[in-house]
Amino acid sequence: MKFGITSAVIFNTLILGFAFSQTGCATTGNQRSANTRTTMKAVEQDYIQAAAQLNATGESLEALVNPNQPDKKKPFEKYSRDVDRMKNLEKRLFEHADKMQAQQKNYFEEWRMQGNSYTNPQIQALSEQRRADLSAVFARIAEASVGVKGAFKAYMSDIAQIRTYLSTDLTPKGIESITPTVQKAIMDGDNLKGAVNPVLATIREAREELAQGDNK
Repeated sequence: MKFGITSAVIFNTLILGFAFSQTGCATTGNQRSANTRTTMKAVEQDYIQAAAQLNATGESLEALVNPNQPDKKKPFEKYSRDVDRMKNLEKRLFEHADKMQAQQKNYFEEWRMQGNSYTNPQIQALSEQRRADLSAVFARIAEASVGVKGAFKAYMSDIAQIRTYLSTDLTPKGIESITPTVQKAIMDGDNLKGAVNPVLATIREAREELAQGDNK
């Protein structure tokens, strides 16, 4: 199975940095740009951590079904902790997405209204072009992120159900019977890790675009 990664999670979280930069006292374009780059850096780190945790969870699953592992209790306890860590990551990512869904449209609409306040048509055109450029950058992040929420939720459902199953049947026969499901979960985790790379690439592209904008 091949997955893209979440439009809602990345795009919405990035816009959160914009929205927060607009509250309180007025900020300059450079300040908004710097704040947004900081937010994108945090999102980038979140996804790097998520990829690392996917790797750790996969290793826990492999240890559980390893026939040469006589003591299954310790590997199961580690796996259970890894599932909890994945749940925390999921919660944080989707909370950001939910907050941003209501705010992303407002940010670009505010920028559009600001552009309409210019009396100099050249400055207005520059503002509109810059807004269009950034919108296109964020659109590329969204495109690279398509499918992550569903894929993440499906993966989380599988690893949670594997934990539930093994919590009541951590016997050799029980482990043997669920091994195909475990192997699929490991593969799905690998697909998610691989899908992170294009998302990280577009985040870096957006950060560079904002940094260049500071010098324009």
